[in-house]
Amino acid sequence: MDYNFFIQYWWFIISLLGALLVFLLFVQGGQTLIPWLAKNDIERTMLINSIGRKWEFTFTTLVTFGGAFFASFPLFYSTSFGGAYWVWMIILFCFIIQAVSYEFRTKENNILGTKTFDTFLLINGFGGAFLLGTAVGTFFTGSEFVINKENIANPMMPIISQWTNPLHGIEALFNVRNLLLGAVVLSLARTLGLLYFINNIHNQTIQERAKKLLRICGTVFVLLFITFLIVTFLSEGFGVDTQGNVIMVKYKYFLNYIEMPFLLGILLVGVLLVLYGLIKTIFTKTLFTKGIWYVGTGAVLAVLSLLLNVGYNNTAYYPSTFDLQSSLTIYNSSSSLFTLKAMSVVSIIIPFVLAYIFYAWRKMDKKPITKEEMEGGDHKY
Repeated sequence: MDYNFFIQYWWFIISLLGALLVFLLFVQGGQTLIPWLAKNDIERTMLINSIGRKWEFTFTTLVTFGGAFFASFPLFYSTSFGGAYWVWMIILFCFIIQAVSYEFRTKENNILGTKTFDTFLLINGFGGAFLLGTAVGTFFTGSEFVINKENIANPMMPIISQWTNPLHGIEALFNVRNLLLGAVVLSLARTLGLLYFINNIHNQTIQERAKKLLRICGTVFVLLFITFLIVTFLSEGFGVDTQGNVIMVKYKYFLNYIEMPFLLGILLVGVLLVLYGLIKTIFTKTLFTKGIWYVGTGAVLAVLSLLLNVGYNNTAYYPSTFDLQSSLTIYNSSSSLFTLKAMSVVSIIIPFVLAYIFYAWRKMDKKPITKEEMEGGDHKY
């Protein structure tokens, strides 16, 4: 297990965390659906409490994703989070107001009012999911920054990476491909949100509304995702030649799948699971409540394959459109061998953490969301 192994291992861990985060965005997607699914206060309370029991998982995974990126690929962290700070600050703000909303929307003497916090949940739902997708879109399209590692020896200005655009990340919103991926992530989050409501809420009225709306949201997601794949496969990508120079390669991301068939297999299995879960839920006459697990697993596999695609096979995962040679690869932006080894030992606990999440999830869902429970005196969001 040499240095290259640990670098690739940690890119896999980062990609897996990113894929799990995308799945957990069903909370954000669910928040955007409340105005369409709830026709009265008790139905709104049922919907909010359904996803309110899971919002901590999404927030924790986001923080873990950022922390793992910082420890394993610090140059990306300093370049993106330190340069494109406006877009990351907006994303962070969206998640902060979500946490505040769940904790205070039903508190006594709430001076802002319940509707204000419900609006915050909508902002988090639409803004959080869409902006995360847009930010990840720069992995495929590039950003405007320059890297100069020699600056670390400059006592007056020891700054390695510098952003060359005064918008500091906001410019990502002016790229159509970034916006397309943002729309893909948002539509996936909404689709997963509907599937989760069907699975978690034992109320026939809400389940029927969710199933009806799933036909629209699921179709939109599939069409947007296919469009994203076609555009990405036909576009130029940022490759690395044998001398270590970053070059533009035609059909780079499509060729990566051809040259790494195991990733193509993961993508195809993911797509098939998503399609099966959607078709089974939409067209089964009796209510099918397990679609969230098929579509969720498929989404994790598809996102995992895409993130591995942009990091493996001599690909620059965070390209610079200002200076190609400043582009970041998993090799020129990683931590030291000692750091990666030490963290790999810590990563052994990941399966135990996942087992705990599974256990906690099952305990919370042991008692389904019902109208009678929401009318009781138990804790409610």
